Amino acid sequence: MLSLPDMPTEKALIGGEWVATRSTLTVEAPSYGEPIGQIARCGAGEVDAAVRAASGALTGWLTWTARSRGQWLLDFAQEIERNEEQLSALECADTGKPMSQARGDIKACARYFRFYAGAADKLHGETIPFESGFSVMTLREPFGVCAQIIPWNYPAQIFGRCVAASLAAGNTVVVKPAEDACLSVLRLAELAMECGLPAGVLNVVPGLGREAGAALAAHPRIDHLSFTGSPETGTLVTQAAARHHVPVTLELGGKSPQIVFADTDIEAALEAVVRGIVQNAGQTCSAGSRLLIDDAVADQFLDRLAERFFALRCDVGEADADCGPLINARQKSVLESRLEAALSSGVRVLAKGRLADTAPGAGHFVEPQVLVDIPEGHELLREELFGPVLVVQRFRSEDEALALANETDFGLCAGVWTTDGGRQWRLARQLRCGQVFINNYGAGGGIELPFGGVGRSGHGREKGFEGLRSFTRIKTVAVRHG
Repeated sequence: MLSLPDMPTEKALIGGEWVATRSTLTVEAPSYGEPIGQIARCGAGEVDAAVRAASGALTGWLTWTARSRGQWLLDFAQEIERNEEQLSALECADTGKPMSQARGDIKACARYFRFYAGAADKLHGETIPFESGFSVMTLREPFGVCAQIIPWNYPAQIFGRCVAASLAAGNTVVVKPAEDACLSVLRLAELAMECGLPAGVLNVVPGLGREAGAALAAHPRIDHLSFTGSPETGTLVTQAAARHHVPVTLELGGKSPQIVFADTDIEAALEAVVRGIVQNAGQTCSAGSRLLIDDAVADQFLDRLAERFFALRCDVGEADADCGPLINARQKSVLESRLEAALSSGVRVLAKGRLADTAPGAGHFVEPQVLVDIPEGHELLREELFGPVLVVQRFRSEDEALALANETDFGLCAGVWTTDGGRQWRLARQLRCGQVFINNYGAGGGIELPFGGVGRSGHGREKGFEGLRSFTRIKTVAVRHG
């Protein structure tokens, strides 16, 4: 098991101080099913103190020019890069993901801070042509205190995309990280303070979702809320925030299709289809969890896909295998139960990876697998599994492929694999989702690309300039001067 650095994991960061809580929570390593440390168990009191600290720091933070905020973000990006190996080890141990993926997440976190460092002084309003004798302009202003509830699957990455954009826009922040994986977030917060961020601008309150998360979502003094997680919890968070008319950005689940036509580059599509479901053990909202395959090449494609899945190996994160464990025992139990029910209904496993001989028996592993012969309307085709499970459907026409792709309440991403330019644009416009990738999937993480969904996948956008704008509100100023 990886050794972890000495850091105040059992405390909360409130107003620039590391504060002890009355009780703590045990952190477990998913690869081993064993405890690796303790984190703070914040409640309503700590959350209230953190929100008040963020509110108190706001006036001072707004005296920083946009260029000064950008310079701090750049300095912090460099600090993240200097600590990449340590942060990667924390992310790997805490989430169980393969080390190369954990390292990629830390690089992405630094990239978010670099991107928004450059964008901070380029956020501006507009002038509006109006009636004679008037000059009208819009100003983009920060909300104030931004609350961010981030998940366990990509803690460092989502910390980067939310916190960097919030701070660049001039907001102060209260972060509630997931209790299952927040060690990298705590270390990032520690580095931020060492890097000279004023006290209270960033606050971190670990704890249970039903305690710290619920208290933060319902707090009357937050001005904006970002939540990434399940649709069910997203509904509860939205309802809590609505009591105080707090705007909410939701990034929820997905059941994203990869649509492969006969005229595509089969080798490139195969690589992307495998990577799109195996990455982070399928615990990704934007995972390509559905394969829609043209019947004209289905047999050939599935034979080659099966070969790739048979070669996949699961092991502990530091072994840097193809696939790591699920986050906890509950996730594993739920997924295995759903798979058992599916197989009893006639669904067939086409191919399955293997568990390495060295993988601990107590680890939360589920081998990556491909499922076929799925009955029409089955929940596997509509509901998110959040595991390394790819479900397959065949189609015979473009219209059928489109209908199958849109036959879910989710709408986060889609991949389209075809060399037909007209088909590319027809599907891009008609697919019901927030991102469409043509002859690729995921675009390398896409720090610069607006990200978000429709339907049960949520609303609002993060990443890129749209993500920066989403942390501001517009004020209209109309001057009558004769």
